[in-house]
Amino acid sequence: MTSNPAKKVDLRKQLKYLYSPSASEPQTVDVPRFNFILIDGKGDPNGAGFSDAINALYSLSYTLKFAVKKEKAIDYPVMVLEVLWWTDSGRFDMADRDRWNWTAMMMQPKLVTPALYRRAVEEVRKKKEIKALGVARLEAFHEGLSAQIMHVGPYSAEGPTIERLHGYIKKSGGRPKGEHHEIYLGDPRRAAPSKLQTIVRQPFEKSA
Repeated sequence: MTSNPAKKVDLRKQLKYLYSPSASEPQTVDVPRFNFILIDGKGDPNGAGFSDAINALYSLSYTLKFAVKKEKAIDYPVMVLEVLWWTDSGRFDMADRDRWNWTAMMMQPKLVTPALYRRAVEEVRKKKEIKALGVARLEAFHEGLSAQIMHVGPYSAEGPTIERLHGYIKKSGGRPKGEHHEIYLGDPRRAAPSKLQTIVRQPFEKSA
């Protein structure tokens, strides 16, 4: 006797309009409220603190994926890494990244309840020593009206893409509101820098 196969759910396919933007022209999107695991931090993204946060996000997300598949017979791909970036001064100095603030985050399906999340934290804590587990949280995040575009190439070459995005917002009669948001579709450990794909998103509000 064989068990029924798990039902497949793919959030990236369902939310294609948010995760497959054009690389040629910015677009306006209205981002609904979604549940995320979020971890706040500060410092160089190449530093140990950021790496620890990413480790926590992936460990928790895969633990939740397997728990949902086992308990609810629903299987889904783990979502991609997303990061909100900002500085106290409003300017990003590539030579002084220790002053960068960030919130690393990963979307979770509605199937992930607070109780299931708490169990996942304890399960990961028993297996791994990850400092960021203590500050990770599951909560809703609502971005709302935003502009976005796909950047193809190294992260260090995003400047012109970001300028185009902000120019589009201004031309649309808006002004930036909230943090600079990047969504990483490529894996820098495997893909050539020239082929990395990063969604650059900026929430904005209509000027009065």
